Amino acid sequence: MKRILFLIMLFFRLSGFAQTVKEPLNNPKEWSQATQPFRIAGNLYYVGTYDLASYLIVTNAGSILINTGLANSLPIIKQNIKKLGFDYKSIKILLLTQAHFDHTGALTAIKRETGAKLYVDDQDADILKTGGATDYEMGKYGVTFKPVQPDVLLKNNDKIKLSNTVLTMLHHPGHTKGSCSFLFNTKDKSSEYKILIANMPSIITDRKFSDIASYRNIERDYAETFKAMKNIDFNLWVASHASQFNLHEKRKPGDAYNPKVFMDKKLYLKNLQDLENDFKEKIKIDSH
Repeated sequence: MKRILFLIMLFFRLSGFAQTVKEPLNNPKEWSQATQPFRIAGNLYYVGTYDLASYLIVTNAGSILINTGLANSLPIIKQNIKKLGFDYKSIKILLLTQAHFDHTGALTAIKRETGAKLYVDDQDADILKTGGATDYEMGKYGVTFKPVQPDVLLKNNDKIKLSNTVLTMLHHPGHTKGSCSFLFNTKDKSSEYKILIANMPSIITDRKFSDIASYRNIERDYAETFKAMKNIDFNLWVASHASQFNLHEKRKPGDAYNPKVFMDKKLYLKNLQDLENDFKEKIKIDSH
C-alpha cells in the first residue's frame, strides 16, 4: 500500500513539473545569438548558437546531435542544419554533455519532432525526468526545461554507434552528477582526427561541498574528473560552450575549413588547470 501511495505521489509530482517549466531569465545574450554553422573536422559540424555549442555528427545512416541549447535555440539549430545541407529529421541519436537548461532547453522538442533516441549518462537520468528540479544546485529554480525520458542509459566508456561512427562516453561528474564528454575518430581526405567533445568541470555552487546533502560525493567526483581529463588521448577538442575553447578567436564567419585551429591541447590543459585551481581554492575556503 505504501508503495502504491508513493507511486501516486510521484506521478502527481512529475505531472506538476511538466506544467510549470520556467527557464531562468537574464541569460547572456550570446546564448541566444545565432551564428554561422560550419564543419569542424571530418563528419563533425557546429550547429549551435554563438556560445551554447551544439554538435552534429553526420553519417550515412543519419545524424547524432549533441546538446540543444536553450528552448529558443530550436529554430537556430534547425536552420543551421539546413544551411549545411543536412536533413534535420535525419537525427537518430541525441546526446548531452550535462543536464542543465542551457544544454537541454530544446531537447524535448527535437526528440519529439525527429523521433531520435536519447542516450544519457545514467547519473543524469533523474534530473532529465524532472526537468532539472532534482539537480543539486539548479533545482533551486524549479523545473527549468521540459522533462524528458531517456531511452538508453550509459556508463563510463560505453559506446554509441551509428553507421561507421563510434563515440565513447566518458563519465566526468561534478558539474552535474552525470556530466560527460565524448571521444571519437573521424577523418577527411588528408588527415585523421581523434576528437574530444569536452564538458569542462566548472563549479557552479557557492555552498560548501559538505553541505550538499543530495550530492554527497561531489568533491570526490570533481577530483576524479580532473585526474581523468588530464589523461585523455586526443588531438582536436571542442567543449559545451564556445567560449570554453575560444571558438570565436580561432574562427571567424566565412573562414575556410581548417581543423588545425582546434588542435591546441595546450589551451585545453591550461583551461582545465585553471578550473582545478578554482576547485582547490574552494576546498580551502570550505574548510574554514
